[in-house]
Amino acid sequence: MTSVKEQEAIRKLMVFLQEWDSAHKAGRSCILDNFIKSSDGKTEAELELEFSHGASLFLARLTTWLRMTYTHSTCLDRLLKSIGIFLSAASGRRYLIEFLEIGGVLILLEILGLSHLKEEDKRECVKLLQLVADAGRKYRELICESYGVQCLAEFLATSNSAEAQEDTQVLLDSLGRGNPKYQNQVYKGLLAVLPCASPRAQQLALRTLGVMQ
Repeated sequence: MTSVKEQEAIRKLMVFLQEWDSAHKAGRSCILDNFIKSSDGKTEAELELEFSHGASLFLARLTTWLRMTYTHSTCLDRLLKSIGIFLSAASGRRYLIEFLEIGGVLILLEILGLSHLKEEDKRECVKLLQLVADAGRKYRELICESYGVQCLAEFLATSNSAEAQEDTQVLLDSLGRGNPKYQNQVYKGLLAVLPCASPRAQQLALRTLGVMQ
């Protein structure tokens, strides 16, 4: 038997999820803004408390909406930041697994290759990929298996954002560490950056190559 308090918490969760399901872009954008302000930095336990042990139900809605709208979404930055709250939550490994199960890595890499999307949105993608890479060797291998090195190297070479380039260099460095199966692939990817037109990208690639050697 659930207590009255638990029943009320579940009712609030269902009302929240129904509000999300029925909202249009503007309404969902507002929901995301509120979620980012109230939940940034929360642990898995705190998120579960906030969502009456149903946080995965909201994450599933976020990832589904991302998959459906990433090529044209007007609030892609908020959506990616919201997903990042789940992926960065302490003790929240299951959120990461749930994100990967819907093809999250492939979606993030595809976003990096879309020329019409904003640099800020692509930088958020790099940050999420860094969270995946930080989870361990098998997750770094997953990014590499998804042609992530080639995609990241191309983004490093073509990005107009110094901050995004630096984040990408850090991620490529991460993919080259403790990842013997794909270390050579990362090395070749960085070498491919050197002939590009961006001096900044060349400098960052050389820095990582120097560390790897």
